[in-house]
Amino acid sequence: MSAARQRRRARERLAAARRALILGIGGGGDVVGALAAAEAARALGTDAVVGGITWERRPVDPIPGPRRLDEITGAERIHEVVALAGPDTRGPGGFAFCEADMARFLGEPTVLVDPNAAVATIAEGIDAAAERLGCDLVGVLDVGGDVLAHGDEPGLASPLADAVLLAAASRTRTEAIGLLFGAGCDSELRPEEVAERLAEVAEAGGDLGELELTPAALDRVEAALKMVTTEASAMAVRCARGETGTATIRGGRRTVRLTPLGGKVVAFDCEAAIGSAARLARAVRDAGSLDEANEILHGLGVRTELDLERDWAANRHL
Repeated sequence: MSAARQRRRARERLAAARRALILGIGGGGDVVGALAAAEAARALGTDAVVGGITWERRPVDPIPGPRRLDEITGAERIHEVVALAGPDTRGPGGFAFCEADMARFLGEPTVLVDPNAAVATIAEGIDAAAERLGCDLVGVLDVGGDVLAHGDEPGLASPLADAVLLAAASRTRTEAIGLLFGAGCDSELRPEEVAERLAEVAEAGGDLGELELTPAALDRVEAALKMVTTEASAMAVRCARGETGTATIRGGRRTVRLTPLGGKVVAFDCEAAIGSAARLARAVRDAGSLDEANEILHGLGVRTELDLERDWAANRHL
């Protein structure tokens, strides 16, 4: 297959789909990144539904880990690990998921995936959501790039959710592609590290090209940012608008380098990624639960966002 043909593959897949389900897989505001890819799909004539996972950042949800569906109110369960969220969907204590805020912005339900279960069960849930919503293509989108992490990157802090969801996407019956937006914009992997990982995937035959973000698509995402709180996706939009230089997130504790790569939505083949750069997703592919996946990563010398949240909860009253 020629390089030019390969570069068109993601756009061709989206254009041929009846409807796409785009899931932000890193938790928190990754659903905004999912909206960017959904708008790229709509520009190709394909409707899209967006969603994410039940894992909010610590300032929003102080309980460690993602929420189970039985902890959530105001959602319509469609599978043991998948629900439809509306504007009033809430977690323990009444916090609003980013997907609830996105549902309010869009005026339609979004998808919530509970990643606590076995990877195989999560894959079944994604298939159930795709069937319910009439989607014949799934895109799993990470904002930042740690979905392709090796595990030894100095800045890596939240690899668990991405690894589990990419592993699940590789097991769905529904056709699935990987998506990456905002390379380096979460201040974990550096932009050059993300570029190196993408090159590994390309070497394995998994480069599916880029999705075009039109000015109208960026306008739509920026409008969503007024209702859905996220920093990394906001940095990605700044990159897509052509801004370069540095910016800070997390209350000034982390620095982000704004680069042209950070403004691109890059598509890749899930299997090729797992067989090459995405070593952590490969390691957890058969995990029976999120906790088991976490232990597998510990065996590789990797600490995760779940460890950080549990450490914080254990020490918060000291």
